[in-house]
Amino acid sequence: MDKIRRPSHAGSWYTDNPKKLEEELEGWLGATGLTKSPDVRGVIAPHAGYSYSGRAAAYAFGNIDPTNITRVFLLGPSHHYYTPKCALSTATVYKTPIGDLPIDLEVIEELKATGKFELMDLQVDEAEHSMEMHLPYLVKIFEGHPVKVVPILVGALNTDNEAMYGRLLAKYVDDPTNFFSVSSDFCHWGSRFHYTHYDKKCGPIHKSIEALDKMGMDIIETGNADAFKQYLSEYDNTICGRHPISVFLHMSSNCSTKIKIKFLRYEQSSQCKTMRDSSVSYASAAAKVDA
Repeated sequence: MDKIRRPSHAGSWYTDNPKKLEEELEGWLGATGLTKSPDVRGVIAPHAGYSYSGRAAAYAFGNIDPTNITRVFLLGPSHHYYTPKCALSTATVYKTPIGDLPIDLEVIEELKATGKFELMDLQVDEAEHSMEMHLPYLVKIFEGHPVKVVPILVGALNTDNEAMYGRLLAKYVDDPTNFFSVSSDFCHWGSRFHYTHYDKKCGPIHKSIEALDKMGMDIIETGNADAFKQYLSEYDNTICGRHPISVFLHMSSNCSTKIKIKFLRYEQSSQCKTMRDSSVSYASAAAKVDA
């Protein structure tokens, strides 16, 4: 008997009309002009409502060549549920308005057996949007290619645990049939986010935010998890997927495959000009096998 995770954010964060959703995704993917590459083994993509970040996300998902991929690991931050660990889904199917993605129960069991993961109940799973916002894109990209997902909710991990989960998951990177979808928005700026870092040397506020995000993106591209940690502790940039990104950096430095991350798109929900303004940044990256 299937245990279904409903697309709880369809109809609010993105359209629940299948035809309209297909058209939107096709439009955004087409507009990127990207060539699909079998060397792309992972993406970092935003998870805001599609009216804000749908277009930016296409610059991550548009790189994926689905031909040889049979499994997608989803790493998303936890927004509502506190855990110092990573949690696994207890669902067997993730539904979307345009198709369903079965959960890879075999890998879930394998991860469970390590004793390092907790389980999230369906309520926690459905309340969280960070992985759900990647699902319609995955359904679209993998149309006609059978693929299973391994959803991992990444909690408020300390540095040691980020490294531990990275080492534990690294072996999956070496299997070219596995793919990794890492969910993160970038700077959440404004008093409503309790974050108003502003370096006047950069010019207007939105340029200061961009400089701060770009600094973080450059560090992520080096693949150095410690340097990313250092950057976060220095600037406290409100990157909500900092833990999933850190785990992914540890994964790529602990596997035998050489992985290179490159950012392809950066956008802001609005351009902040005064201290009363607010915005969220969106950045999309592809992680490629570096020959």
